[in-house]
Amino acid sequence: MDWKLLLTTFASVFLAELGDKTQLATLGLAAEGRSPLAVFLGSSLALCTTSLMAVLMGGFIARHVAPETLSRGAGVLFIVLGIWTLAKGSG
Repeated sequence: MDWKLLLTTFASVFLAELGDKTQLATLGLAAEGRSPLAVFLGSSLALCTTSLMAVLMGGFIARHVAPETLSRGAGVLFIVLGIWTLAKGSG
């Protein structure tokens, strides 16, 4: 088990999920008070399912795309998104 990778992944996902719309939707459903356990189980299953999909897709991409190409593509995507965000924010 790669504990460093496990903890890095946990911290990254945990921090990314804090205060996002998914967490707020879960909070709203739980606030209805009907069944907090059902809300917890449903939201946990959804997060596990989307994480499984991401891991499977990541594995597929890693087998078919060279790491250098993937790294460059991710860099270009971040630059494009940054420019788009800056342009959108000023308009």
